[in-house]
Amino acid sequence: MASRKPNVVFLFADQWRQQATGFAGDPNVHTPNLNKLAEESLVFTNAVSGCPVCSPYRASLLTGQRPLTHGVFVNDVPLVPKGPTLGESFAAAGYTTGYIGKWHVNDHGRSAFIPPERRFGFQYWKVLECTHDYNHSLYYEGDSSEKKMWDGYDAIAQTRDAQEFIRNHSKGDPFFLVLSWGPPHEPYHTAPHEFQKQYNAENLILRGNVPQDLQPNARKWLAGYYAHCSALDQCVGDILKTLYQCGIEQDTLLVFTSDHGDMLGSQGECFKQRPWDESIRVPFVLHLPSTFHKRTGTRPIPIDAPDILPTLLGICNLSIPESVEGKDYSPHIKGEKQEFDDAALIMCPHPFGQWTAKHHGGRAYRGIRTERFTYVRDLKQPWLLYDNFTDPIQMLNLADDPQYTKLQQRLDDRLHRLLENTGDE
Repeated sequence: MASRKPNVVFLFADQWRQQATGFAGDPNVHTPNLNKLAEESLVFTNAVSGCPVCSPYRASLLTGQRPLTHGVFVNDVPLVPKGPTLGESFAAAGYTTGYIGKWHVNDHGRSAFIPPERRFGFQYWKVLECTHDYNHSLYYEGDSSEKKMWDGYDAIAQTRDAQEFIRNHSKGDPFFLVLSWGPPHEPYHTAPHEFQKQYNAENLILRGNVPQDLQPNARKWLAGYYAHCSALDQCVGDILKTLYQCGIEQDTLLVFTSDHGDMLGSQGECFKQRPWDESIRVPFVLHLPSTFHKRTGTRPIPIDAPDILPTLLGICNLSIPESVEGKDYSPHIKGEKQEFDDAALIMCPHPFGQWTAKHHGGRAYRGIRTERFTYVRDLKQPWLLYDNFTDPIQMLNLADDPQYTKLQQRLDDRLHRLLENTGDE
């Protein structure tokens, strides 16, 4: 690596499932900028959101810890870090840090002012705890408690602000910028008209695991969902253009990912928390600085939210806090030999909200997602077993099928070893 540390731009959407990009094979969605970015980047094909809901992911991103360690395994509870955070780690290394958009780890109300001590090392600050009213979107700037409003569709306005941040910090000390968008999370039909008109619900090709009785609704949802995705794709293109205009594209590490997916009718389910691929798998694209020898291709690493902090620090050759539990995959990314487990731990410790046990059939679970298999058990017994190679849309549940007894036992043993290693009772 060069003596100057790379800039870092971390772009992440809310509820963008792995399947919903052109480069991942979705026949419907228009994502030309992301498709081009993927061609020029490392694409992690098995990235997961191990606890697939907003606040747990964000808390793991900020701390490098698992949900049962940092304690945020439902939405709208405060994060109390047990060690240096993402922003604090980069700030301590001399980076100018910035955060724009959705936060969602403060609690105290989704529109409440977030005091400086609750910003965990981020200096530049244009943030709201949480809103999905994308066209009437409030935020707080710096240390002021005055409520301000983004102009128009918030993701586009936030991206413009991020572009200005990049222009203002393209020289001098390296910067670390997080741009956290609210879309494509529902409400689905609130993207700008220019993107909505790109999609005709009747012409959409559905995934084969959407039940027939839900297909009309799924088409309507997806038309709006894809419109949000295309709006964000344009935002990605704008960020990339700014990096090139500033002449720092070769000196910047750029990440595109999401906090979790969205069922959108698959398996007869909606939203997140569920253990199926549409909920747990997320895009993860890593565009590396020019000092890296191998910058393109695919990687099967099952990277999860706790792994992101140590991996980013490792890529930038910065020290990793002892409090971090996630795995640093930077040696592998740098071309060094590194052993890693291909099993990602997935969990829902406490169903809530859109997947309450009482009203929506939600259940607590633990499971593993490997490159080939998904195995999940609830608190009483095995629940799901899929061969993702032969059954990529997860239609044939093999759990407790006598033909797969040995396989199920091997996966069950592997899951229990992971739970023991992580102290999960």
